[in-house]
Amino acid sequence: MTAFFKGLEKIKPLYDWTYKVLMVLCKLLLIGDVLITSWAVAGRYFDFITDPYWSEEIVLTFMAYMAVLSATLAIRRRSHIRMTALDKFLPKKLLVWLDLLADLSVMALGVLLVIYGIKFCNSPLSIRGKYASLPGLSKFWQYLPIPIAGVSMIVFELEQVFLRIESLVMWKTKEGGAQA
Repeated sequence: MTAFFKGLEKIKPLYDWTYKVLMVLCKLLLIGDVLITSWAVAGRYFDFITDPYWSEEIVLTFMAYMAVLSATLAIRRRSHIRMTALDKFLPKKLLVWLDLLADLSVMALGVLLVIYGIKFCNSPLSIRGKYASLPGLSKFWQYLPIPIAGVSMIVFELEQVFLRIESLVMWKTKEGGAQA
């Protein structure tokens, strides 16, 4: 079993690279949001700057991408919101099992996001629907963050699940070694 986890260590750079790519993408989306919003606000107050008519829909779309992608980044860093009030009163091994259950639940949510996100992306509303301010742009781009977030959640939760299982295996190995 230890060889299995050592093999998983070899793909850690792939997880690190994926994390960095998503982080850069979130940063670019935030920069785009700030620039477009600043342009729109300046256009409302200064006569020599024109307020882009498409700004609100694009900013909201960028925010949707940022929200779901940053949530997946929080999974990788284990910094997502969780209830920890009783953690100091519970046995450590039970906490690992509860964290594993939580990770599996979030992974199940990721699977649902992929399944239903793909359905939304292929729905008539997504395919034929257009942005009000940009009639050439399909609503598909508004629904695309859903399956992307699902895939990202599954990828990062897989890593967390394997880390939890590894800690349980190491725990069992230590207990077995102590009894022998």
